[in-house]
Amino acid sequence: MPIAAVPRYLPASEFHRASPALRFGLLLSIWTERRDQEEEVSKRASGRSREAQQLQQELGPGNRNLGAVTDRLVQSGRIPALWKKNDAGSKQAWSLVCRLNENERNRMKALSDRLRAVSRTIPDFQLWGCEAEAISPFTTGLGNEHPLENGFSFLNPYGLPYLPGSGVKGVVREAARQLSEGQWEDSRGWDKEPAGSFTVRVDGEEKEIGLTALDVLFGRETPEGESEHFRGVLSFWDVIPQIPGDQLRVEVMTPHQSHYYQQKKERKSGDSTTPHDSGQPNPILFLTVPPGAKFQFIVTCDVPRLKRIAPGLAEGDRWKELLDGAFGHAFDWLGFGAKTAVGYGAMRRAGANRQEAGSGKAASVAASAPARPAAAPEAREEIWENATLKWNPGKQEIMAQATGKPAAILAQEAAQEFLNALPEAQREQLKSKKSLGPVRVRIRAEGNKMTIAGLV
Repeated sequence: MPIAAVPRYLPASEFHRASPALRFGLLLSIWTERRDQEEEVSKRASGRSREAQQLQQELGPGNRNLGAVTDRLVQSGRIPALWKKNDAGSKQAWSLVCRLNENERNRMKALSDRLRAVSRTIPDFQLWGCEAEAISPFTTGLGNEHPLENGFSFLNPYGLPYLPGSGVKGVVREAARQLSEGQWEDSRGWDKEPAGSFTVRVDGEEKEIGLTALDVLFGRETPEGESEHFRGVLSFWDVIPQIPGDQLRVEVMTPHQSHYYQQKKERKSGDSTTPHDSGQPNPILFLTVPPGAKFQFIVTCDVPRLKRIAPGLAEGDRWKELLDGAFGHAFDWLGFGAKTAVGYGAMRRAGANRQEAGSGKAASVAASAPARPAAAPEAREEIWENATLKWNPGKQEIMAQATGKPAAILAQEAAQEFLNALPEAQREQLKSKKSLGPVRVRIRAEGNKMTIAGLV
């Protein structure tokens, strides 16, 4: 059995108490020891091949020459050397890494509860928060170096999976940038109009720097050669996912053109570095948080500073409305973590921020009022000219957008049926570019609910 690279005086029986980060790191049991080498030699000698017969003769009665034969195979590179990665052990190591015991699940809940408790000490006018649920596997930190090809981000010193606040900020900032630059039909309140300014002193003279809402909230990305930096007023907290069940999940990606990506000539792939069909598939495993995990997002704002720099964003909590729109766009189209382009990290908003929840007498009256059954709205059909279709592979959704119209959406099986019914050229464009238009779309409307019925 492969072993971890730790001193022998550490009791292996205690490894089950180690955190997932330790089992994935220092206690990763993939390193070859002498017993593994000898077991591999015995296994090879037990077959009926010509190699097995030769090994049986070399080993002799009772495998008395096992040590010498093992040394010869190690020196020839036919079996792993001591403390080299054991490929067979790598496959077994995943089951040890993925397991979450009761202590670890309790620790994740305690950390999340602690974040909520700390957030309750912050005044409402400085706080924004929401809950979301992962609807696809979530992963992050794949770029970290690791013996199993892909790393993973764990929160030290607890050794638990987490989404860094810096990663949250990066995704939401990109969502805000797309909206402010008008890349989407609904800007959700974002624009590139001046929202504030700050003054710097350059060579003894004062210079006023204009700021957009994006600059004020997230910080100014300084153009090349300039040094007038500005720190945004928002702070994004780390997120501890609440993972359903007692297991992380192992996913696999299988590059079919590894010789091309690595520009490596191999005889098996025809001694060519160009992509072709004879490339050797290379399955690569990586760690993920399973769908259904709950994420609590918390953002705080330096409101006194915001009032000095951009009072318009502080008035009426406008910064919260913009942040809500940016998060909504990130949930709908961007995703969090790594490999979002192929559907990982997709989330669905599960709750509302504290301001949306309502407070005071009006909220209490509204909550206690009996609900009246609403009459079913009459269905009608519309034709949208110059519409655009958007494809979201992570959420398996197709959205139709047209000027002056609310978005019409198809999801899951209905979206897949619509996609399959499209002409091949349009289907491939929508799948590859995630957008198709302008097109004429037939829409079924029931009150405010819009559903795509087909193309005209």
